[in-house]
Amino acid sequence: MNLSRLDLNLVVALRALLEERNVTRAGQRVGLSQPAMSAALSRLRRHFDDDLLARVGGHYELTALGQVLLDRVSTAHDVLERLFASQADFDPARESREFKLIASDYAVSVFGTELARVVHEEAPGIRLRFAQTPNTVVDATETLLSATDGLLMPHGVISDFPATDLYEDRWVFLVADDHPGVDDRLTRQDLARLPWVTYQRTYDSPAVRQLGMLGIEPRVEVSVDSFQLMPLLVAGTRRIALIQARLARLLAPLAPVRAVAPPYEAVPLREALWWHPVHTHDAAHIWLRDTAARVGGRMTGITEP
Repeated sequence: MNLSRLDLNLVVALRALLEERNVTRAGQRVGLSQPAMSAALSRLRRHFDDDLLARVGGHYELTALGQVLLDRVSTAHDVLERLFASQADFDPARESREFKLIASDYAVSVFGTELARVVHEEAPGIRLRFAQTPNTVVDATETLLSATDGLLMPHGVISDFPATDLYEDRWVFLVADDHPGVDDRLTRQDLARLPWVTYQRTYDSPAVRQLGMLGIEPRVEVSVDSFQLMPLLVAGTRRIALIQARLARLLAPLAPVRAVAPPYEAVPLREALWWHPVHTHDAAHIWLRDTAARVGGRMTGITEP
């Protein structure tokens, strides 16, 4: 494919057409007249040798190729935006732009809130957008990082991409305040016999994989796609949950639960900001990484449960 022969404006038109599935609405979205958008659709159909949008009754539906292109054009559009937004110099006090960070609700609660506060004070024109970590993060890391500004993720999940360390955390177990079978500590036998609340995305917890190495198979009773919901699902039950100590302390007022230390030497959690190499020398991204590292460096140690 010779990119010099392509009109990159067609990327914008293609995304609008595939997402709107309507020529008129797609034109309104990108500021083109209906005839101009129809002409763009004709050029795209010739290029791909496919209708892309097929009329079914009184509306349009995506063809098989159109469905394939739907996800790809979104990624390509975001990559191009970041490419042409690159700057040699960046003044955070004067600039206006958005940074998109992929993160779990844990990372946003413990770290993202403080990062947002610092950005608010130092760079009032900068916007942060946090998006939930997708299930494809391990299998499609490069694609994910190429379309975003960074990923908040502990070490031990992905590798081979640049990263800056932010802070450390450790793992604790949550139990109900009035748990009938647990005093001030858990045993390995407790971990095997008691029901669990677990985080659905196990890739985000190398400590869970450590349990398998110890021969402990959690008896999962409830799984949830949010670390912050764990205390509510533990309170008033016999369940236990493995959770980050910083988050457990932050959520302590929300539910009658208590944190106890693991009955084994749990692997520590080292949170980092990961990015695609294309961002490495971008002035705006360097500022973002330096700011994130500074915020992480201020985070003090955590007390024992």
